[in-house]
Amino acid sequence: MRPIRVGLLGIGTVGGGTWDVLSRNADEIQRRAGRAIQITQVADKDLARSKKITTGKAKLTADAFEVVRAKDIDIVVELIGGYTVAKDLQLEAIRHGKHVVTANKALLATHGNEIFAAAQKKGVMVAFEAAVAGGVPIIKALREGLTANRIEWIAGIINGTSNFILSEMREKGLSFDAALKEAQSRGYAEADPTFDIEGIDAAHKLTILSAIAFGIPMQFKRAYTEGIAKLTQEDIRYAEELGYRIKLLGITKKTKKGIELRVHPTLVPTRRLIANVEGVMNAILVNGDAVGPTLYYGAGAGSQPTASAVVADLVDVTRLITADPEHRVPHLAFQPDQLSDTPVLAIQDVETSYYLRMRVLDRPGVLADITRVLADCKISIEAMVQREPGEGESQVDIVMLTHRALEKNVEQATARIERLDTVTGNIVRLRMEELL
Repeated sequence: MRPIRVGLLGIGTVGGGTWDVLSRNADEIQRRAGRAIQITQVADKDLARSKKITTGKAKLTADAFEVVRAKDIDIVVELIGGYTVAKDLQLEAIRHGKHVVTANKALLATHGNEIFAAAQKKGVMVAFEAAVAGGVPIIKALREGLTANRIEWIAGIINGTSNFILSEMREKGLSFDAALKEAQSRGYAEADPTFDIEGIDAAHKLTILSAIAFGIPMQFKRAYTEGIAKLTQEDIRYAEELGYRIKLLGITKKTKKGIELRVHPTLVPTRRLIANVEGVMNAILVNGDAVGPTLYYGAGAGSQPTASAVVADLVDVTRLITADPEHRVPHLAFQPDQLSDTPVLAIQDVETSYYLRMRVLDRPGVLADITRVLADCKISIEAMVQREPGEGESQVDIVMLTHRALEKNVEQATARIERLDTVTGNIVRLRMEELL
């Protein structure tokens, strides 16, 4: 059989890795796919870099649209990123009957519904394993490996930059700003790290995981995001003393009221495996009704790990390229006409446990006032730590762990407590998950 001809859009970090993996493992890949897979055209504005990487073994162009419209291309690999040109390129490739492989989580989370609908109508595939957790095959696990299960919840460390920062803060006692600078100096964080530290990148990935797990359309705009920039050493130390670690988690759950879709710093018991995932590594915990909890761990970014996922998608598409479209695995695991309209819950309607830290005046009756407010708002206390004031100090920290409570009740309670004359400053409120 003739080789599958691939057009590569973008030959930067991941694109270069894809070229390298596909070249290095060509024989092994052909044995698995049943035919050779060759990148025959490359589009990149940096033609000098393209020429250096490909060494004359592919046609080069600065015009990506030339590649997606080429009659002799079977699969387009889009590694440009972003929302605008990348979207136009993917849709143009689909219009020309090309299958698409992409690592573009931001595009899929925001415009995936449109892209998948166009692909279904045209009878082509859009594969996106590399869009979530780099080389960790979590998409394939959810779409195929766990297909017998009713997925109950997913909780994942799906942004390596933020996990590295939190690891540095805990292990070395660094401030957030110092840990961020270290991440930037090592190349783990961009000059503008907003997407990573504010949870936006993780929310893109979680939106994709949630859609596959629960058979719902992509709904990134409904995702709640809260970053790590406000975390302090005090809270990391208190969490450790109480037997917890703070991780930026993406959490999605199916409840009787709807689907939770949230990214935020989370206290996790240190005895959980996911609490011990450090540095830039990713880990996703998936709980299915039949299989129970399963954990997927590995490198969530980087040239070679992400290229591993891209090439795996190329092999999958090659295997199914001659199959009847009705017999392929649906993009979001469920048949397109069987997607659910289950609502995504607002964060105020989410129920979980909470860590509350407040600075109070060291006076009689302060604790009674605080617990009275919590009781009025239907919040019960599971554990509490009260520090003795230092010599000459008139203020003290109180840390409380609550039982499960509604977010809107906790918001109401903290607002009322902050208005007490004996409470100074704002209450630090972090969510907790047992992840049983």
